[in-house]
Amino acid sequence: MTTNDNQLIALIIDGDHNAYGQLVDRYKDLVFTLALRMLKNREEAEEVAQDAFVKVYKSLDKFKGDSKFSTWIYRVTYNTCLDTIKKNKKHQNDISIDSYTINKLETVDNALEGMIKAEKTNLIKQCINMLPSEDSYLLTLFYFEELSLDEISEVIEVSANTIKVKLFRARKKLAVILEKHLKLENTRSYGA
Repeated sequence: MTTNDNQLIALIIDGDHNAYGQLVDRYKDLVFTLALRMLKNREEAEEVAQDAFVKVYKSLDKFKGDSKFSTWIYRVTYNTCLDTIKKNKKHQNDISIDSYTINKLETVDNALEGMIKAEKTNLIKQCINMLPSEDSYLLTLFYFEELSLDEISEVIEVSANTIKVKLFRARKKLAVILEKHLKLENTRSYGA
């Protein structure tokens, strides 16, 4: 029988260390993947994942259950990543999106949906990794974790409308990267 998150949290608060291990096992891959998407560095992502779980452990008594536990742990991970980025003063790549039209974006969106469902998921993940941290994080939550705008809004603590705008811009940037990558692949494939 599987124990749900709220039951595990109650056990952990009562001092059950095995329950905490179960909670970590349940979310460790997700937390690490989100940290890696944002930080783009394996070692930093591992450290942030550990830090996030320490923060979660220390704050479990403050989790009220107003949202899903997974949403709360996404938020802790996100904020821990932001702290690391600020601490390291990393520079993010900016990709110009001014020249991209809505028609092209719709075409790329349709292509993106088909690619996610097909064997090209790995390619998309590689291209998402080329985006600035917040963009890759948002796209991962939306497309791969299938969170709604409202759920992402809870994680990042901004309005759903702001998330919608940020996702729109992130998809434009991803479209630029995908288009370049696909042109390069076609050149390699056809020798043009």
